[in-house]
Amino acid sequence: MKNKALLLFSHLFVLIVGFGLGVYFLPILTAPKSLDTLKINEYEQKALYQTEFVKDLKGSDLFHWGEAKVTISNDKITVNGSIAPGPDYKLYLTNKFVEYEDEFLAIKDNAKYVAEVKSFKNFAIEVSNDIQVNKYNTIVIWCESFNEFITSAKYQ
Repeated sequence: MKNKALLLFSHLFVLIVGFGLGVYFLPILTAPKSLDTLKINEYEQKALYQTEFVKDLKGSDLFHWGEAKVTISNDKITVNGSIAPGPDYKLYLTNKFVEYEDEFLAIKDNAKYVAEVKSFKNFAIEVSNDIQVNKYNTIVIWCESFNEFITSAKYQ
């Protein structure tokens, strides 16, 4: 009986760990290729705003961070650097700087959803024509599946 319980526990443990690793690594394995630095630089030249993701925000930790130069124009948001990889990332614009989950959840209904984030290093996000970036002042990357703050930066 003791051996069966031990086997059941060990198999459940391996299953849970394997599932967790799959959730973490699948987005990394399926992420689109990073943009070439020359292309990023070209987009940056057209930017209206520039800011940075930094690792020392209240909501940042080993698995939730950003470290990159970020530029915002009317049609593109570029990230020249890296963000922590993970599943189901979304990019939002807000009118208030936030740096952890509770702050973002309090204003999420008023945040403007821009697009999914599928890359984690050197990427550009298309901004649709109906979004006026000058009406917001902060960019936020949020993990929708786990309600986790990833990173943010104030740009104006």
